[in-house]
Amino acid sequence: MSTASVPDQRRNVALLFLCQSLNQAAMSGQVAMAALIGHSLAANKALATLPMSVQMASTMLASTPAALLFTRFGRRTGFAAGALSHLVSAAIAFLALWQAEFPLFLLSTVFGGLAFGVAMHYRFAAADAASPDWRPKAISLVMAGGVIGAFAGPEVVKWTKDWFAPVLFAGTYAAFALIPAAILVALAFTRLPKRPPRTPGSARLGAILRRPAVAVAILSAVVAWDTMNLVMAATPLEMMLCGFAVNDSATVIQWHAAAMFAPSFVTGSLIARFGAGRVIATGAVLTAACAAVALQGETFAHFLVALILLGVGWNFMFVGATTLLTASVAPEERVRAQAANDTIVFGTVTLTAVGAGVIHHLAGWMVLNAAILPPVAVALLAVAWLARRERAALGA
Repeated sequence: MSTASVPDQRRNVALLFLCQSLNQAAMSGQVAMAALIGHSLAANKALATLPMSVQMASTMLASTPAALLFTRFGRRTGFAAGALSHLVSAAIAFLALWQAEFPLFLLSTVFGGLAFGVAMHYRFAAADAASPDWRPKAISLVMAGGVIGAFAGPEVVKWTKDWFAPVLFAGTYAAFALIPAAILVALAFTRLPKRPPRTPGSARLGAILRRPAVAVAILSAVVAWDTMNLVMAATPLEMMLCGFAVNDSATVIQWHAAAMFAPSFVTGSLIARFGAGRVIATGAVLTAACAAVALQGETFAHFLVALILLGVGWNFMFVGATTLLTASVAPEERVRAQAANDTIVFGTVTLTAVGAGVIHHLAGWMVLNAAILPPVAVALLAVAWLARRERAALGA
């Protein structure tokens, strides 16, 4: 894949940073609302997190069509299609709330998931257009765009949730309908290189996924997303049951989302200095620390600190995994490997989105937090195994 010129690399990163900011504003706002909307609309309260599950399933299903769009029409056209799906999602969600229809709200999350699935490739677009030495920073800087969205999304929820009172949150979706238009404007100014055609010697997807570094990268991304989603999706519910207001849980989600992306300003430099494996391992330790704090109590401070640790841990694991994956495949293999990665990641995230509501409803908050410790341990062991394997290869 051709690398863009230095000015174009900087232009692309700046514009993709903006797109990521806008996308994350919608995503963090959706996280703050979805479980509460599900709880209010669903007859069975155990299904409160089903909207997030449907959205994650749709995000997973978007991976392969997105790859086909990018391959045939280019990154920019594919991203524009995702933005239009976002607009459809906001319109259906508004109608669902107005009519108090849970199935219709679930339909809105299908289109929302498709939009988020396409937008997850912003980081890959930045990586593909960057020179090898700048690639970790390009990935992390685009991911850093989520910082703005992390604060903006919940703030929009707070300011717009009562616009159409007594229909809670309808105004928020009306406001979120403006986001796709802004993304389309930003995309019009990007200069993203075209992907080269697949050569006859390109490896089959199965062979690519069996490479040790690729397998560990995907495993790390799966653990990062699954542990984060399990705790995050249940947090607004647990805070509501503890007597906290919607604004309180929105504030916690706001800081959590900020913690997910703020480290990205330095994560690329940390990876360049210490390596992706060590950064992934550090993220796993921070994720375990989240569970430790959450198990100590249920004050506002406990929720806030736990979710901040969870966010930073996710960032280190996910950016590290993305960098490791990109470095482990040839340019002509990247779109297929990236699509497979996101399909696997969001397929498992779908299960944790459902599991969050079920585990929380049946077993409670403490069990839910303890459940993230085993997969974190598996990720640490996998990273250690890969590091040992690479050292042995260098010594051979």
